[in-house]
Amino acid sequence: MKSNTINSPYFFKIDVTVQQIIFALLIILCLFPVISPPIALFLGLIVANVFGHPFLHLNHRATTILLQVSVVGLGFGMNVHSAVAAGKEGFLFTIGSIVATITLGTLLGKWFKIQKKISHLISCGTAICGGSAIAAIAPVIQSDEKQTSVALGVIFILNSVALFAFPVIGHWLQMSQNDFGLWCAIAIHDTSSVVGAANKYGAEALQVATTVKLARALWIIPVALITSVVFKNKASKVKIPYFIGLFILAMVCNTYFSPITAVAPHFVSIAKAGLTVTLFLIGAGLSSTVLKSVGVLPLLQGIILWVSIAVGTLLAILYF
Repeated sequence: MKSNTINSPYFFKIDVTVQQIIFALLIILCLFPVISPPIALFLGLIVANVFGHPFLHLNHRATTILLQVSVVGLGFGMNVHSAVAAGKEGFLFTIGSIVATITLGTLLGKWFKIQKKISHLISCGTAICGGSAIAAIAPVIQSDEKQTSVALGVIFILNSVALFAFPVIGHWLQMSQNDFGLWCAIAIHDTSSVVGAANKYGAEALQVATTVKLARALWIIPVALITSVVFKNKASKVKIPYFIGLFILAMVCNTYFSPITAVAPHFVSIAKAGLTVTLFLIGAGLSSTVLKSVGVLPLLQGIILWVSIAVGTLLAILYF
């Protein structure tokens, strides 16, 4: 007869129904503005490592969809003209940082003797847009589930640190909203953490960060095509982030259609709540098992890449 209890990572027996109720209540709690994105991520980590995730098999899919819908919703709070200006400012930073990060990542991977596919996934995830880039590149290089999981684990661990650390550093350095948004977009891996950190810093930072990050995400396409040549794999299709088109459409509607502008703040509020839940789900996917599976050398590669791009970008923004 099947037991209706499961073992948490700390070996407490928890009834499955109770586990599901706790999980649902925390998601509902994350819908309220009182829970900030960093706190939501922290709650997710508690769930993953104390109570356990009752719907872990659905987590990746739910996180991807919810993040994309939330990003589109944030578009209703942005202006096309401001977005274009922000995109132009971040263009050169984007090209330079992507090339430098992937190059450095490749050299570190060889130096640490990390599997080539894992090293490339970590490099692309750091260079472009975290988990989304890894999801797009993985089928191109035909990485197996463990290789992809290791790369995702590295990216999500560092994303979690960035979400807490960046706003603190930004305030300490007295960075402007524009500079902080630009820094977030280039130096934080995943779109969810970029938006979460920028939203905590301010409205202008959020607009700059979201626009630059999504423009950066389009670089998945050329990087994936180059990757297919390097890894000699011409069969795989490149996943194009089509939701970015909907984000642009939302900005256009908010800028030029008065009826939409009137209700846009409600869409933005819903999108921010969705983003908070997304970060809760990301935290809930980082169990001790996932953390242990990453390994020291891939994590070290990810840390060196992340610190290099964060410090290099910060110095360029502040002094050039």
